[in-house]
Amino acid sequence: MRMDEYLVLDGVGMAEAVRRGDVTAEALLELAIGRAEAVNPRINAIITPLYERARSQLRQGLPDGDFTGVPFMLKDLLGALAGETLTDGSAAYADRRVDYSSHLVNAFQETGVNIMAKTNTPEFGLLATTEPKAFGKTSNPWASDRSAGGSSGGSAAAVAAGIVPMASASDGGGSIRIPAACCGLFGLKPSRGLVPTGPVYPEVWDGASAEHILSRSVRDSAVMLDCVVRQDPTAQVPFSPPPGHYRERIKVPPEKLRIGYFCDSPLGNIVDPACRTAVEATAEQLASLGHAVEPTAIPYEGLEVARCYMALYLAHVTAEVLAIEENFGVAYARSHIEPATRMLAAVGRHYPAGAYVRSRMGWGRLRRQMLSAFERFDMILCPVLSEPAPKLGQLRPKAAEELGMTIVDRLHLGGWIPAPSLEKLFLDTLKATPFTAIANLAGLPAMSVPTYWTDEGLPVGVQVIGPYGADGDLLALAAELERVAGGFNRVAMTDR
Repeated sequence: MRMDEYLVLDGVGMAEAVRRGDVTAEALLELAIGRAEAVNPRINAIITPLYERARSQLRQGLPDGDFTGVPFMLKDLLGALAGETLTDGSAAYADRRVDYSSHLVNAFQETGVNIMAKTNTPEFGLLATTEPKAFGKTSNPWASDRSAGGSSGGSAAAVAAGIVPMASASDGGGSIRIPAACCGLFGLKPSRGLVPTGPVYPEVWDGASAEHILSRSVRDSAVMLDCVVRQDPTAQVPFSPPPGHYRERIKVPPEKLRIGYFCDSPLGNIVDPACRTAVEATAEQLASLGHAVEPTAIPYEGLEVARCYMALYLAHVTAEVLAIEENFGVAYARSHIEPATRMLAAVGRHYPAGAYVRSRMGWGRLRRQMLSAFERFDMILCPVLSEPAPKLGQLRPKAAEELGMTIVDRLHLGGWIPAPSLEKLFLDTLKATPFTAIANLAGLPAMSVPTYWTDEGLPVGVQVIGPYGADGDLLALAAELERVAGGFNRVAMTDR
């Protein structure tokens, strides 16, 4: 198989080629490694190559599954693989080697994928851009000065650049959908509790986070979801097994859907015309396919989403930093954790427990607001981001800001920041990504679909949110859009 043939195949196509005898799994791996060696120095998607491990897996024999022999990568956050490092994007864990595989990684391996690398992620997955101090920035394969998104930016860049057809990802506030939108990929955040996250984290971010993959084709996402959906024995959320198979669902166009769409930011900030155009063009396309599409008001309270998300953020960052301090010491934490993370923990130490409980009650109010919207509509269409892929450096603190953050941490000033100032600071960080967190807090399935490209060649994803358990309906709609578009399987950096 030639490289140009490799680049146009999705994971299902590669597995079929292996089964037919058109190519060997060994040849696929060497093509993937060759592609990685050619493009990764320019994008920094891979932080831990596992090439010899992948070659060894082939000698031992891969499981017989839907993706046997397909090269695959794990996001280096939550993606625990026994015997390998798990850094969570932080220098604090740069040398941590785990002795277990997560339930989801075990499920991935059962499909027969060949894990060949771990991908870059911001520290603890906290930013919407992948620029950790420990491992360096990940560039967008479509434009080297642009972000690949976060926190699954390394996985997104690897897939968009054609190194692998799909890679693992997780989404605690948009971290599957944001990189998908930035890199021109398909990304589905599943319904809460559908995909296992244990054993160490049976409920990631109180259930707000979900794991799945980023891919260039809808069918890869559907087939993989079929393979990994299962009851997690350590889960604290109910499991609702889906009816039928997602791979069959995408073969049949969805029945006429009622789709409401909006373009305004829930936080009132400016939305770039390209993102508005992407939503409006997709709405027109859906209407031409026979769906009932109409504009609607924002169906939830955006400020409450931001406040609830801030409380979640502060609580879990604080817990993470406290664990590092307890295990390695305060001095180690200060020298190995980024200033922004340490400042968040400094503030979180003073955040009232009662306020966090009240914020969790807000999740229920937000879910009721979405349930009310789904009485009128089957799905909600809106932007993923308020602008196309942001510039590198735009979404992370500047040097002067980091100095102030360090002072807050060192002088224990976290409890002295006025609540209005803290809220404004947090709202400013959400200006580029005001649309995604609602699906996480409400536990709803949501996807980014690559339906639009700017005149400059930047991808712009649109988001579709469905009611709980409507993962199959979302996939079917995405497959319909994919058929109309003639496929989403674009690969960047093919001529550079």
